[in-house]
Amino acid sequence: MNSINNGQAKIAQIYPLVLDSDERESQQSQAEPTDLLLSTLLGFDMETCQVSLDCLLPSKKVVNGTMSTRKYKQVVSSISEIGLIEPLSVIPADSERSEYLLLDGHLRVLALKELGMETAPCLIAKDDETFSYNHRINRLSTVQEHYMLRRAIDRGVSRERLARAFNVNLSAINRRVNLLEGICTEAIDLLQDKQFTPDVTRILRNMKGARQVEAVELMVSSNTITVAHAEALLKATPPELRTDVRPLERDKSSSIEQLVKLEKEMSQVQTQYKDAEQNYGSDLLNLVVAKGYLTKLLVNDAVKSYILRHEPEILEQFELVANTVSMEEALHQQEIDLENESTDDM
Repeated sequence: MNSINNGQAKIAQIYPLVLDSDERESQQSQAEPTDLLLSTLLGFDMETCQVSLDCLLPSKKVVNGTMSTRKYKQVVSSISEIGLIEPLSVIPADSERSEYLLLDGHLRVLALKELGMETAPCLIAKDDETFSYNHRINRLSTVQEHYMLRRAIDRGVSRERLARAFNVNLSAINRRVNLLEGICTEAIDLLQDKQFTPDVTRILRNMKGARQVEAVELMVSSNTITVAHAEALLKATPPELRTDVRPLERDKSSSIEQLVKLEKEMSQVQTQYKDAEQNYGSDLLNLVVAKGYLTKLLVNDAVKSYILRHEPEILEQFELVANTVSMEEALHQQEIDLENESTDDM
């Protein structure tokens, strides 16, 4: 009973305007015309009301195994630690039996029941539509989430409590709190409204400011702000633009011709990388189309038999392309073939 009372007390603190159904009906009759008009435009009542969880009817079936997912566990931890933040969205289903159809918040209902709570604050919708209000809100970007965590810590919230509320370990909170350390202002501005993992900025810290901006621009333009892309850009970064590599001491005896040759080779590598990055999408599409064509071609027994009789080596390569799932697999198969050939020669 103490856990139930504590949970309901947290809800009352967050929603001071929560009303019982009788009080809500009495105040609706005294509502001002402006409030009624605003309520109509918004699509739901301005005030929340307490509804028994037993009176809520689900509008969709919860998938089996949902209660074992990470997202559900985070919802339970958040409600247990700080209470329910977002009220449920419902619409009256049967006025005689005081039942409500649940439009949004099925995971929160399961979490509230697991925590032993009997009622929850609800927003009464005007229209009968299974509409998720979460689809119409702007999600926090990774940088905004970082600012939110820093502000919470500055106001006295411990990192341990944040970890419990998000159902993550303390190291995950520390990574997000220290997200922008060592990142230049220009790169932060480019990442302001993007979603990415903290490991991306961990890799960017190994680059100097100018290279950070260039790398972020490349990732944003290709819409792939991922760890793999960041690591590829780090490997293509010259040593003088990296912070994790000490610049090599040049041999004083090295000639000017050798230095010019090295710079020319580095420039060619950069040019080839940019060309490959620009043509990657079209090349991949061509490969997929070619693979599909070869697959259909080999299904034809007559064609396959003809190629086998006249060009068996070409048939072997066709089958390799048709059965290849990834480029890594193709390279691995090629290495195996070369090893087999060398063994046969011996």
